[in-house]
Amino acid sequence: MTTGQRIAQKRKELGLSQEALGDRLGVTRQSIYKWESDSALPEIEKLVALSRLFGVSIGWLLGVEEPTPASVGKNASDGSAPVSGSPHSDETGSGNPSASGPQELTPAQLQMVEAIVERYTASLPKPLSRQKHRVAKAGIALGALCLLGGLLGLSNRLDEMDLRQESIFQNISRVESSVDRQIGSISSQVESILKAQNSLVADYSTEILSADLANNTVTFSVRAVPKTYTDGLTVSFLADTGTEPTHSVPGTQSPDGSYTAALTCPLTDSITLSAVLIPSDGTRSTQLLEQFSSLYSASLPAVELMG
Repeated sequence: MTTGQRIAQKRKELGLSQEALGDRLGVTRQSIYKWESDSALPEIEKLVALSRLFGVSIGWLLGVEEPTPASVGKNASDGSAPVSGSPHSDETGSGNPSASGPQELTPAQLQMVEAIVERYTASLPKPLSRQKHRVAKAGIALGALCLLGGLLGLSNRLDEMDLRQESIFQNISRVESSVDRQIGSISSQVESILKAQNSLVADYSTEILSADLANNTVTFSVRAVPKTYTDGLTVSFLADTGTEPTHSVPGTQSPDGSYTAALTCPLTDSITLSAVLIPSDGTRSTQLLEQFSSLYSASLPAVELMG
């Protein structure tokens, strides 16, 4: 049995509650509960008081000593005498306490108590020495430093991964921009090729010869070279101003196979020049040459508003 179980056993044999036992010893019921549940050990003076009250030795309470046969028989004969070595027995072993109250421990009893306490203390786990405490603290500090170093390393790796991810995104963006430019260039080339394939002229040119601001007119020099020439082919040039009837002028054929003309039309902000190819059968095919915008607005003088 443990010390707590022995105290509980003797208390119940005497018919005492934890509170009543605490009143006799001058302690609280909570202290008795801690003793009996082995959560705490009674102090030396309380062990002495318990041994006197229960009629047993301190060694028996601590579980390091068993009652002698003589003391057991004596207890069985009168039911109250303490066992051998009990603080209730005197030096002669008569076992009769003085009528005036508890007796002081004899030197032999004190020596026995000290031996029991030394044996009990030796059985308890010893605290770490100061050097071991230092080693433990150093180990904890080293572990904390290692953990901190690991966290810093992880943070640096995360930063490197962020930089790599940003670099990858930048490369992807550059590749996308390059692809867009190439697609745009290819689209322009394809458009030019399709226009050239569908065009009725192999070459053309347009140029502003003059502008008459007084009469609000503009004159263009136009030139077109038909892609396919047939006998009797004629070419006319048209100017669509968007507000006036279409202006037309016949082209003059040159020895190099081109057709030229000077085309005059009203000066507006939207002018479209076209060439009309008319073969001998009289069918008309129109080819867009050039579109001009904001010519009229550009011819107006700048006006500065005074604030």
